Amino acid sequence: MNAQVVNVLMIVVIIGVFYFLMIRPQQKRQKERQNLMKSMGVGDRVISIGGIHGVITRLDDATITIRVDESHELTFEKTAINRVVERAMQ
Repeated sequence: MNAQVVNVLMIVVIIGVFYFLMIRPQQKRQKERQNLMKSMGVGDRVISIGGIHGVITRLDDATITIRVDESHELTFEKTAINRVVERAMQ
């Protein structure tokens, strides 16, 4: 084979490996995160990215309010929620 063809094939292979090891997994994580944001509901137990545990009491398009104990509620950006620990009984 011609040396130029081999070089081009090597570059294509490197780009392909980079895509499947770096870009594709990131896209998958973003999709999972978007699904989490859409699926949250009032009554769900959540943990914020700062480690604060609480139960969702209100939510709208951009913000979420969680009750952390009997007398304290905190309002966060929706994107500040790291994970849902327990879904509310429906």
